[in-house]
Amino acid sequence: MTSAPSARIENSFRLAVAQLNPTVGDVAGNLALARDARRRAADGGADLVFFSELFLAGYPPEDLVLKPAFVTACRRALDELAADTADGGPGVVIGLPWRENDKLHNAVAVLDGGRIEGVRFKVDLPNYGEFDEKRVFQAGPLPGPVGFRGIRLGIPVCEDAWTDEVCECLAETGAEILLVPNGSPYHVDKAELRLQTMIARVVETGLPLVYCNQLGGQDELVFDGASFALQADRRLAFQMRQFAPEVAFSDWKKDDEDTWTCVSGEVAKLPDRDEANWLACVTGLRDYVEKNRFPGVVLGLSGGIDSAVVAAMAVDALGAEKVRGVMLPYRYTSQESLTDAQQCAAGLGFAYDVVPIEDPVAGFTRSLSGLFAGTDAGVTEENLQSRARGVILMAISNKFGHMVVTTGNKSEMSVGYATLYGDMNGGFNPIKDLYKTQVYHLAAWRNANRPDGMKGPAGVVIPENILTKAPSAELREGQTDQDSLPPYEELDDILECLVENEMAVSEIEARGHSRELIHRVEHLLYIAEYKRRQSAPGVKITRKNFGRDRRYPITNRFRDRS
Repeated sequence: MTSAPSARIENSFRLAVAQLNPTVGDVAGNLALARDARRRAADGGADLVFFSELFLAGYPPEDLVLKPAFVTACRRALDELAADTADGGPGVVIGLPWRENDKLHNAVAVLDGGRIEGVRFKVDLPNYGEFDEKRVFQAGPLPGPVGFRGIRLGIPVCEDAWTDEVCECLAETGAEILLVPNGSPYHVDKAELRLQTMIARVVETGLPLVYCNQLGGQDELVFDGASFALQADRRLAFQMRQFAPEVAFSDWKKDDEDTWTCVSGEVAKLPDRDEANWLACVTGLRDYVEKNRFPGVVLGLSGGIDSAVVAAMAVDALGAEKVRGVMLPYRYTSQESLTDAQQCAAGLGFAYDVVPIEDPVAGFTRSLSGLFAGTDAGVTEENLQSRARGVILMAISNKFGHMVVTTGNKSEMSVGYATLYGDMNGGFNPIKDLYKTQVYHLAAWRNANRPDGMKGPAGVVIPENILTKAPSAELREGQTDQDSLPPYEELDDILECLVENEMAVSEIEARGHSRELIHRVEHLLYIAEYKRRQSAPGVKITRKNFGRDRRYPITNRFRDRS
């Protein structure tokens, strides 16, 4: 193939930022996404199309990059994409894992004129929270800019722009503009944190900056996009949408002081906190189901707040035709709960079945009667109800292929108010990182709002009675959650202090909580660790979720007596 000459850029160029949803391990699919984006960039007259971190591999690839065949597949895809640029169309900035001698790097490549024009390696490998890149990658040397048609591109990879050293090195070695490919997962208020951090890099370097972030769900993580650019004077040049795939165009010109300025680019309005949290849960559930090729989901519909919210999220994510709800009543299930569950299913429009569990619970009880003779009925018998429900839901999943969605919230998961092999059964949990008070808040919010792109109906999708009645597991007569737990407003505040903020008992006590209650909650938090290790993955919403962010030992005798 003969390469078409690439025109040298003098004083203006057009940039396309590809904010897309790659899938980890789907190298062929990710290459197809990149090629389609490049075609769209060409149709829009772009000189360069810019992708997010490790796009060809999907992010985060974790230990998959330790498999040589995977790294080789990514390199072959890059070579194919590089060959495409021989047509004289847009150049490409794209990420992939790259082996250099005996070292494996998180890399970004610049492609143009049918060739790989340059490769740069990530320097600052994050090793905190959800990140553990030092486990699989080696750090690269401090980089210089890469030449592209006469422009000197500085390309700090994700974390390299969250600290100052790499960007300052790029500025000192002649970079004219910073392109920052990112795999930055969502948590509450993350978009503002990114913006303020990148403003600091612009202030330090005096260079304009373009931030391209990944989109979509990957196991517990959700990438929200929200890519943007900053002028050299810190002003927002353009802002892309959050939780939406797009290829956005912007035009850049060099002024009399040889500084690149964005002269065209749209500024999208970002969702508020409630909408962003809802969209994160919906995105995470949708991509987990679709990327793992489940035909749909099934969930236990109890008539309570948690299952109602999960049902609404599932319909918003997948459409009512891919959601199935099952009410599993026992003698303690109230008529109120039966009515609420039926109204929830009808309002959302998904298939709804009622499967009583009286017979299976009686069968378990009879089988255990000899072994349990002479003992009092209690929590064990209550948990038999939950486990019977879990068995039935898993049987439906096995028969029809639908993934079981589990519905426990962060408050319950924190203190172990959940039954292993019962209501904890399931493949994914969209509300796992939402405290109970947040679940109630989002339910009321969704009844008043329907974000763009949701497949569920507008209006009241969660019956008002579910929002106002006292929460209960209904495992015994007259039971409510507050029989064994403090009010959720109090519990959730203590848990946030212990989990997100790692506060000492004395500090929490100063907020007005009793020391006795704090010690009790802390104890419950620690002894439930073994349950959380066996729980389904779920969307990360807070700064510190269970799993990737908080890794406590199961065997642990420490208790804070400060």
